[in-house]
Amino acid sequence: MRKNIMAEQDIREIATLTEIVKLARRKLDYGTWSLIAGGAETGTTLRRNRRALDSLALIPRVLRDVRNVDASSSYLGLAQRIPVLLAPVGPLVQMDREGVMAVVGAGDEFGITTIISSSAGHEMGTICRKSNMPLIYQLYITGDDGWLMDQVDRINASGYAALCLTVDAATSSRNIEHGILRTGDPHATANDESRYGREFQAALSWRHVEMIRRRSRIPLILKGISALEDAGMAVDHGVDSIFVSNHGGRQLDHAPGTMELLPEIVEHAGDRVEIGIDGGFMRGTDIVKAIAAGANVVGIGKLYCYGLAAGGDAGVIRVLELLEKEIRNAMGLLGVTALDQLTPEFLRRSTPVGRPGESSAFPLIDPADEAEKSGG
Repeated sequence: MRKNIMAEQDIREIATLTEIVKLARRKLDYGTWSLIAGGAETGTTLRRNRRALDSLALIPRVLRDVRNVDASSSYLGLAQRIPVLLAPVGPLVQMDREGVMAVVGAGDEFGITTIISSSAGHEMGTICRKSNMPLIYQLYITGDDGWLMDQVDRINASGYAALCLTVDAATSSRNIEHGILRTGDPHATANDESRYGREFQAALSWRHVEMIRRRSRIPLILKGISALEDAGMAVDHGVDSIFVSNHGGRQLDHAPGTMELLPEIVEHAGDRVEIGIDGGFMRGTDIVKAIAAGANVVGIGKLYCYGLAAGGDAGVIRVLELLEKEIRNAMGLLGVTALDQLTPEFLRRSTPVGRPGESSAFPLIDPADEAEKSGG
């Protein structure tokens, strides 16, 4: 049960992302909080996502005119106010009753694209018709080849700007919190996957990528790439963009952090496809690091879910406003006025100053204290 801590109209007065996260923690029951913040099994992949970011220092250049900083960008030809996409999340109604429609509305008002999860619980055409911003549709495969071709046709006909195929979820993850198994599949139980068509996702192969590429009229994104070989195969199969992703640490445990993989994938494929990345991105400096390392865009999931839980669509907008302030501030302090001025020369390997994990992005939050306040 959610607690009425703050009136929705007050959410826009919050001055820091830390306060947004603290408010979300207090308003959510423990099960929903762990659904957002948790990771697979030991949480190693989740912590490595943060360690990879925390292990990069930023090297500023000085004595440059930074009076006019522009953080806008584009991805697959779609204009974005900041180089950020709202990543696909299924069970959004557990954070706010308006669910995906609140997120789409926030993206519209702020000026960035939302990737709609096929498990978000709304008819795909309805979502697209209610958005003023171009949307991307993310697809899980839950049927045979005929079903897949029908889905591709419907996505194209609905007016989506791109199709995003998630490729790192062949089986359900095992998200374990305090001994409780919380399956990563928003539909399946821990003991029964077959009734939800998961065998089709498990059978996903490069043959399906070829089928989609031949059938679809819109750009194709593969989300969940980690290996150089897979990045190369994606290029060979005519994919328009790849997302370096490990599902936010919620699928394979003991995988590398995504920022650790990004530079080599950019070097290998970055001149042939546009590259996105997600996995633990929580602050403006995180976004700047990814762009400097060669990414075109960054997906955020958990961060905007905190905003949604804290204050619905207004909470998501406030998260984006604060993230923009942090991005622009970091750019100015680095001595750049546009994103294309960010290069790997602004990055240097350095020693993390704290234990990696979700809290390393918000060091002023005491997880034990917040759990006590929320009754978690």
